[in-house]
This record gives sequence, C-alpha cells and structure tokens, in this order.
Amino acid sequence: MVKREQAMNNQKSARVIRALSRRGLRSAASIAVFYALTLVSSFPLPLPAFQEAALSSSPPVIERGRFLLHKWGRLIGEENYEVQRDGGALIIKAKLEAEDRGVKVPLAASLRTGLDLRPEKFELEGKTSRHSDIKSSVEIEKATAVICEGARVRREPASDRFFTIDGYAPATIQMMLVRYALNHKIKGKLKTLPAGDVEIEFRGRDRVEIGGKQIDLQRYGISGITWGGETLWFDDSNQLIAVITVDAEFDHFEAIREGYESALTYFIVEAAREGILRLSKLAAQGNQDRQAPLAIVGATLIDGTGRPPTVDSVVVVKGDRIISVGPGSTARIPAGSKIVGARGMTLLPGLWDMHAHFQQVEWGPVYLAAGVTTARDVGNELEFITTVRDAVKSGRMVGPSLILAGLIDGDSSRSLGVAIAKNAEEARALVKRYKDAGYEQIKIYGSLKPELVAVIATEAHRLAMTVTGHVPNGMSPFDAVKDGMDQINHIGYPVFAMLPKGTESQQSMLLPIVDVESQEAKDAINFFKEHQTAIDPTLALAEIFMHSTAVPVADFEPGAAKMAQQMVSGINSAGMPPEDAEGSRKIFENFLAVVGALHRGGVLIVAGTDQAVPGHSLHRELELLVRSGFSPLEAIQAATIVPARLMKLDKEVGTIEAGKRADLILIAGNPLEAISNIRKVKLVIARGNLYETAHLWKSVGFKP
Repeated sequence: MVKREQAMNNQKSARVIRALSRRGLRSAASIAVFYALTLVSSFPLPLPAFQEAALSSSPPVIERGRFLLHKWGRLIGEENYEVQRDGGALIIKAKLEAEDRGVKVPLAASLRTGLDLRPEKFELEGKTSRHSDIKSSVEIEKATAVICEGARVRREPASDRFFTIDGYAPATIQMMLVRYALNHKIKGKLKTLPAGDVEIEFRGRDRVEIGGKQIDLQRYGISGITWGGETLWFDDSNQLIAVITVDAEFDHFEAIREGYESALTYFIVEAAREGILRLSKLAAQGNQDRQAPLAIVGATLIDGTGRPPTVDSVVVVKGDRIISVGPGSTARIPAGSKIVGARGMTLLPGLWDMHAHFQQVEWGPVYLAAGVTTARDVGNELEFITTVRDAVKSGRMVGPSLILAGLIDGDSSRSLGVAIAKNAEEARALVKRYKDAGYEQIKIYGSLKPELVAVIATEAHRLAMTVTGHVPNGMSPFDAVKDGMDQINHIGYPVFAMLPKGTESQQSMLLPIVDVESQEAKDAINFFKEHQTAIDPTLALAEIFMHSTAVPVADFEPGAAKMAQQMVSGINSAGMPPEDAEGSRKIFENFLAVVGALHRGGVLIVAGTDQAVPGHSLHRELELLVRSGFSPLEAIQAATIVPARLMKLDKEVGTIEAGKRADLILIAGNPLEAISNIRKVKLVIARGNLYETAHLWKSVGFKP
C-alpha cells in the first residue's frame, strides 16, 4: 500500500515537473531550488533629430540601433530596433533576444505613432522574465483606447497626452517615451496605457569616458514604469545610451547601447547614488531627536532570549544603543526622554531576512516597514550593494543593516552574474576580492565546478568568512558540506539528501515526496546537525510558485494586495496551472514536513525569503515555519537570535538587552498568541532611528 501511494505521488510529481519544465526549468535540481526558493520645468535636450528627417524624402528606415542587455552586470542578450517612415506615421520595432540562466527570454514590440510621436498602436508580446509572460496591445480609435491584456479587452477614453508602454522593456520604448515627453514639453505626470502614469525628471549632465573620448550625456530619472525609479542617459542626439532598471522578477537589468559597454559599472554606481538621494529625506526624518533618550513604555516585551514575556515593560534607547530593559514597576526613565506609549502592543527584536537580494534602493524602506532591521544579501552586483550598504551604515539611506555574501558561479549558459571562477586561481581571487570589499560570506551558485567548492571554502575560512549557497550541479549536499559549505540556501537540497538509496540523483526529472520518517531522512538530518549546517528554506517563495494560478496570491499572502501597482501582474502571473495544482500542493506540503523534521532533529533553520512579495514574505515565512511545527516563539527566534548567533553577531543584535544595538519593532497584538500578528508592525527602531511604518510603506508606493 505504501509503495502504491508513493508511486501515485511520484506520478503526480512528474506532472508537476512537466509543468515546471514548460516554464524553462531543465532539471529537478533547478526546479527544487527555484520553487523551494522577483518632471522638472524644462528639458535641455533638443527635439528628436529623426523627426525632421522623417519629413524629408529619407529612406524607409530612418534610425536603427542595438542595446546590449545585462542581468546582474552579465551580458545575456541584445535588443535591436529600427524606426521607419510610413507616410505621416512612424513605425518603431524592437526585438529582444536574451537567455537568463538557460531560459530564453524573448520579447518583441511594435509602436506606430504620428510624426509628433503620439501613439496610434502598440503591441508587446513575449517574456519579461524567466517566469513572466506578457501579451498586451493598445490601439487608438479616434478618442478611445482599445486595450488588450491577455484575453481581457477593455476601452477607455484616450486623453490628448499619453504614451503606450508596459514594463521596463524594450529599452527602445522607454527611449520613445522620453522623446515624446520632450516633444510635448510634458511637466509632471504623464498618463500611460495600458495602465498607470510616469514622471520624468532631468537630473543633470554627466561626462563619461568612452574609448578614450569624453562624451557628454544627459541623465534622467523615471518613476512609474517599474516599482521604484529608473535612471537613463541620453546623448545630445536623443539617442538612449543606457537604462539601469530591474526586470519583472526584481533583478538588476541594464540595457547599454552598443559601443558604451565600458561605462557599465559607472552607470550602475551612479544609478545607485541616484536612488539613495531619492530616499535621503526619509533618512533625515529617522535621524531626528537622536540625542534625547527614547523610552518605549507599557509594551509586552518578548526579548528574544526565550525568557517569558515581560508585561508592562520599559525599554530605554539612547543613540544607537539600548541602555536599559525591565518592568515598568522598577524602571527609571531619564529626564528629557521622548516617550513612546505602547500599552496593548508587543515589543520585539528587529527581524532578520537571511535570504535577501537587495536589488534596488526601494527595498530599504520596505524592509524597515516590515520590521526587518538586518538583511543578509546572498548575491548582488558588488558595486551596487556596497554603495547601498555604506549609505545605510552612514545614515544617508533608509534600510536594514546589511550582511553581504558574494556570489561565485561557474562558466556555463546557466551562470548568474559576473563573478565567474573557472579554476582554483580565479576562485581564490574572487574570495579575496569580496573580503577586501567587506563581505562576510561567500555564496556558491549552481554552475560552479564541484571541485572548486573545497578551494573556495578553504580560502574563505582562512579569511574568517563562511560559505553558503546552492549545491553545484553534479554534487550531493553531503559532499558540498564535507567540502566546507557551512550553510545551504533553499529546502530543495535537503529534500534530495533524503532520497532513498538507488533513487536517481538530483539531475533527474523526478521530484519525489520524501518520507521524513525513513532512515535516509533521519541520516540526512543527523548529518546536517553534526556538521552544524544551517538552512534557509525560502518557503514563502516556494508557496507562490507552486500554488494554483486559479487562486489569487492575496488569498494566502495578504501583502500581495498591498504591493505597488507595477508589481501586481508579475506576482499574480506566477504559479502552476490548475490541472497541476494538486501535485504541486503535495510537494509543497512535503517541503513543510521536511522543514519540520529538520527543526525537530536539531538542524538550524533561519528565516529568509528570496524576494517574493517584498517585506511581507518574511512574515509569511514565519507563518509557514509555524505550520511546519515551530512554536511562534521558535519562529520569531529563527528571524532574530538564531541568525544573529549564526553570523556571530549575537553580542550585538538578536535580542533586546542593555548594551545591544537598538534594533526593535513595536507591533499591534501578540505574535505568541497568533503568529500572523507579526504583520502588524507599527513602529520600527533601526540603529536607534525611529520610523512610522505606514509612512515607510507609502514612500515606495505600497499600501500600509
């Protein structure tokens, strides 16, 4: 009977695998990892030069160009475009051909406009990330816009001034958007179709060295196309030179005009500085009144140590330190203190997200609004993330304290980023580069040659760094840990470690249901415990990508209803077809069972999200840990003292005790009674700076 049930489960798993494969995932390893795993008053530019040419007897193609596309700084493809004259109209065509970690990401756009660039017809079809499909169109019929998004058709009035654009790509359409704004002297917000509006701001002039020559460029900021802001550069001929943005899965994305690739790092760093400047007012607000002590009075204190809660507590903060903690009956509040009344509320240590990819500055306010005061970034562009880390540390930017793990991958079509090690010498050099940049960890990625794991781990440990990450393809979790990996990202790898002997390796197309009571499972649990291997399972992301698309994400993740408008379609398009939902549900429930078994067996589990719904998904991760068998206090500790100990920072943070850094959150309700109350963060104190979370959410386009 057990074998028959196992066979039926595996058949259902196979159906899920086929569905996942249709989404571009090639192996069970990648599947398990991923699913266990997103205007000023005037413009100085002249009118677009091609408009004048279009009025003459110019050739049909009056402009063409090519952008080189990068993900995390790595070249992944190109975008080619051309502009044609068709009587009294212009036809702009753009075609993207890219490959992200082995997955083709094609996208094509066509835009027909008048000679004044007013849109007449717009079509977009393809993929905006590995996991996001798009098909939309807008056609203007007199004063009406006919809008098609997938199978849905609607009509709305077309105003005199609007533009058609749907997402960050193609870069060509962004170029035409700016040209339209210049031509029509747009000030303030500009309506866009199919939805939303944008605001374009001239941000000054840059002089960039290209091929030994100094080139003058104009810098623009655009908000409203993606979540957060983008930075673009144009030359004096109105040619778009570079756009620094994020794609539909919230990953760094850069489009650079051919011939300007040498300036990529410059553009990335300057875009980061632009974003930091956008958030500087928030930072200034948090720094107010830091000289006066701050007393949080009357809250129920859960200090994170495991001690019973203290009812009617008083916690006093001065500068960036906690100076006293205790019951209200014996507390002494310094004269001149700013009092925060907190009766009926719960005071907790600031939370940690142990699997972050801080891809844009807007993550800073979001993390703090969710109560996250420390985040471990496990893979990013070095120039971007170090700029952000230093800005947070200096108080110039709002965000959590950042711990950095530097990504190292191998050389393959599935590689991520530009830190590629093909041999031992390159591997050691990358470890040293990260150490010199102030990183605390190294992150291994899937294409790395298995024999380089030990090389990297040895060098990292020599430099007092630890090693986390994925288990490279062709390597077992046991061998990776034996070779020096201290931690593992994603629950998929422990699942494969629990497979019965003789089962196909992690390279197979089978994603089985693991029996957590089997001897193989017990052996794996004991192995991880004995080696003190910590795991961040990223359950919240797995849930999103394994749920049925017939079920709105907001039904189980309330944060999805509060996201910025530009993020909604990307999150809601994730998931499994309804016919595969039952099989994927069983696999996800098995993930929960595996996490519960690891926890009961003494394996360290820390909370991490790998993006998903920014901010909110950490709360969901804690809810899922409770579903897997954690007590509410244990779940809270998985996001406070446990990661602090793991990263050897428990003397600094992780609990509310005198002398520690002032990272605290105040929530409405008691999460020990219902872990979902962890979502009700009202105030956050990060490094002694006090913020109202409602204001933080609103500052980046989220609903409080």
